[in-house]
Amino acid sequence: MYHAHFRGTHYEAGFQWGSLLLRHKNNILTHIPFPITPERTAFALSCIPVYQTDYPEILEEIQGLADGQQCDVRLLQTVLFSMYSMPPACSCSCFAASDGGKVLLGRNSDFLTELEKLNLNVIYRLIGDAFAFTGNTTSFIQMEDGVNEYGLAAGLTSVYPHKIKPGFNAGLLLRYFLEKCRTVSEAVSWARKLPIASAQTITLADSTGDIAVIECSAEEVHIAGAFKGGAMDIADAHKGKSMDMTGTLKEKATHAADAFIAEPNDEKPALDAESRFVCATNAFHLPGMSGYNTLGIDDWSAEERYQTLTAALSRGNHIASPAFARELLSGKHGFLCQYDRKTGRDTVWSVIYNLSGRKIYRSEGNPGRCAYKEDRRFFLRQRTKDGIIC
Repeated sequence: MYHAHFRGTHYEAGFQWGSLLLRHKNNILTHIPFPITPERTAFALSCIPVYQTDYPEILEEIQGLADGQQCDVRLLQTVLFSMYSMPPACSCSCFAASDGGKVLLGRNSDFLTELEKLNLNVIYRLIGDAFAFTGNTTSFIQMEDGVNEYGLAAGLTSVYPHKIKPGFNAGLLLRYFLEKCRTVSEAVSWARKLPIASAQTITLADSTGDIAVIECSAEEVHIAGAFKGGAMDIADAHKGKSMDMTGTLKEKATHAADAFIAEPNDEKPALDAESRFVCATNAFHLPGMSGYNTLGIDDWSAEERYQTLTAALSRGNHIASPAFARELLSGKHGFLCQYDRKTGRDTVWSVIYNLSGRKIYRSEGNPGRCAYKEDRRFFLRQRTKDGIIC
């Protein structure tokens, strides 16, 4: 796993990383696990106006990366903007727990072993309208899990989409939350507003003890958890156009009002009676989203992993403790990371964001074999008893 620390503007961060890799004769585009097709390029170009409006600084960072790599920026945009919308694989497991004044988020990143040496742990401290954060990714620029200086942690899992449309993909949506939001409630609010391209879950936790899981796609957004303004399943449907996976643009029916639809009569989401946890793998489980699952795909035993999480968290004690999280993520409570590496698949890192303890633990490999180590390089702000962050 590479480790990087970026400061300055978004452009400077991109250029710094791109040029550093180039000096070591590392061309990012030679390690992409899927072909760069005309379909991907066309879709990526359709997403650019969204980022120009809602996240222009990320376009600057991609341009910096392209300049540092001395490559065509359109190729990097194609890779980044299409990656989760047209996923090469759907894997990973994530949960958040809030119990007895303790709160944490844990995540296993499952991916291809042939690319595991390219995984990146990064710290960003950028100037401008961006909170400092640290995160991990199998890609670059976009994040797959992380925590920011205010104690907001997030982790994603991919879901194979029915349809896609121009918008934020999973990795850039999660990074946006880390850069722009202090709390779960703020991230949930942005999830309702931003156009979304791909299908995914994003699990959230913050240092106030709030937790949530967002299950969303280009068609719907549903949210479950225990957070300020939440504690129920909340649904929203995007307006505009969606694209089926053959690439055909189709008009999507619009709702009569822009307001979000609260559905308190839905069946209970993936929470126990005290709303102590949320969890996710690579399928939708909330009532309004389960119809958007794609059957018959290889999802790396997503349902078995989901059942492991829910069973362990439902019956466990001290589920927001790092000790319990280590046991769960390392497979001590059932199948979660026990892949056969001979198949080219494995858990390639595991992370625990202990928000109440303001500590980060990471296993840079399969947690069943590689010990967790505390990462002391990133500072989480302290929250006082009055809720003031200092």
